[in-house]
Amino acid sequence: MEVTAWTSLHSTINAQQDRRPLSRASLRRIAAFARPHRRGLTLFLLLSVVTALLAVATPVLASRVVTAIVDGRGTGTVTRLALLIAVIAVAEAGIGLLARRLSATLGEGLILDLRTAVFDHVQRMPVAFFTRTRTGALVSRLNNDVIGAQRAFSNTLSGVVANTVTLLLTLAVMLGISWQITLLALVLLPVFVLPARRMGARMAAMQREASTLNAAMGTQMTERFSAPGATLVKLFGRPADESAEFAARAARVRDIGIRTAMAQSAFITALTLVSALALALVYGLGGYFALRGSLDAGAVVALALLLTRLYAPLTALAGARVEVMSAMVSFERVFEILDLEPLIAQKPDARRVPDGPVAVEFDGVSFGYPSADKVSLASLEEVATLDARGGTQVLHEVSFRAEPGQMIALVGSSGAGKSTIAQLLPRLYDADAGAVRLGGIDVRDLTADSIRDTLGMVTQDGHLFHESVRANLLLARPGADEAEIWEALRRSRLDGLVASLPDGLDTVVGERGYRLSGGERQRLTIARLLLARQRVVILDEATAHLDSTSEAAVQEALGEALAGRTAVVIAHRLSTVQAADLILVVEDGRIVERGTHPELLAAGGRYEELYRTQFAPGGAARTTGA
Repeated sequence: MEVTAWTSLHSTINAQQDRRPLSRASLRRIAAFARPHRRGLTLFLLLSVVTALLAVATPVLASRVVTAIVDGRGTGTVTRLALLIAVIAVAEAGIGLLARRLSATLGEGLILDLRTAVFDHVQRMPVAFFTRTRTGALVSRLNNDVIGAQRAFSNTLSGVVANTVTLLLTLAVMLGISWQITLLALVLLPVFVLPARRMGARMAAMQREASTLNAAMGTQMTERFSAPGATLVKLFGRPADESAEFAARAARVRDIGIRTAMAQSAFITALTLVSALALALVYGLGGYFALRGSLDAGAVVALALLLTRLYAPLTALAGARVEVMSAMVSFERVFEILDLEPLIAQKPDARRVPDGPVAVEFDGVSFGYPSADKVSLASLEEVATLDARGGTQVLHEVSFRAEPGQMIALVGSSGAGKSTIAQLLPRLYDADAGAVRLGGIDVRDLTADSIRDTLGMVTQDGHLFHESVRANLLLARPGADEAEIWEALRRSRLDGLVASLPDGLDTVVGERGYRLSGGERQRLTIARLLLARQRVVILDEATAHLDSTSEAAVQEALGEALAGRTAVVIAHRLSTVQAADLILVVEDGRIVERGTHPELLAAGGRYEELYRTQFAPGGAARTTGA
């Protein structure tokens, strides 16, 4: 009884006290996810019913054993009943294991379906979604909420069925044995159920508080244990303050843990006492009736055993609605992600980029970043209300054309819109007006796969995954063989370094590639670009944060990457773009000047000003941003 009481309390703790009505639309969507598992679900429910039947059968047989002993019917009868009880116990154990396997299969299958659906959907979201969303909140949807939804199938549904059957059978048998004792035993039910619900609500509040405190502590650890976070703490010399702040949070977690443990102990103690009182009532009143001859001893034993199987399902069913609502909340939080429509979608009749050399064209392109309410959710940003600002144009009628094999350079002040132009080409965003074309076709009419196969991009951060050198390179072309990988490394001037690493190509580069230097990271991203063999290359500040030695090595590697390809290059160091076929000066989202390096210098405009700022005496170190 103590175990079942604790199980009931645990369910109540983990359930959110939500009183919203069940949504028919949500129920239909849940049914759609459950449909592929309907056979297993049906068998699982049938096994739950059989388990409930067996659970009631054992106390009835036990009463017959006692009656047979008292009546002196002989050892044969007692032995047969004992064997039958043993067979039922074995059957109950076997069916229980089978039901548990089915429960695990159904639950894990649902988790797989939900996680895959959410993961695939999130991957289709635009970059704006990821720039606004808090990663931890998004990961929580894939973990906590998906598991909460899974409980509806593996725990709640079977629990409701099994507990209902057990309750009805137990009540029927107990009323058949002695309706007087049964009704008196039920008088103590409110003493059992009401404290359980009240304590459950209190425990749920403490559990939520503990989760919040643990989340805050986890966030601090995640941020401080990353390479940039640890470096920042060390640079500003605050390890003692960080330690004190962490200790304070950990102390609050300790305090809530102590309070929770004491509340649990008090609850279990109280329920154990109520259970003992109920059993005392059954034994006392049942013994009185037995001594008067109106009830046999076996019936008293049966009532006592059945009583332990009566309170648990009653308590569980009393909290079933809360558990169902908890699962519904989890489902709805998952559906909330799935209902967020991606701003960028592939047309059903999308085409591939034509074969051969590819031209890049911007034709009267205007663009403004979308507001938060179009790309995000308040719950994922962990704010009360989404920022409705957005839509302000950052590009204004931008037009230019890069012929196949040409290099176009974009220069200008920080925030002028150069990187935004670069992000429209691979369709990370869509233009609000005008058209961006690859090979003469609007990128909105192209398949996403063909855009990725045609266009490669190297950004200034040189992002790498916490995987091996090989895995980071094969991201570009999974089918590349060993010789092709080493050829790409050779052309990016990185083959010597990789060969000297402890595990060669299988050496893990660390989170964001922090085990490599900045120049090495950039050259590895260039090797990835070379391996992909894309026909159009975008370089967005690829040498922005490198020293002169690293920049020289990267520039040499870039020479290999750009050879024979159409290129759009964004650079703050004008020395890197002087050889461009066309230089575009971007200011306030507009192209204000265009021409070759000599032409722009001769014009004496903004480009000449930027060049003079960088290369005039005393100004060589001064640069313009992205």
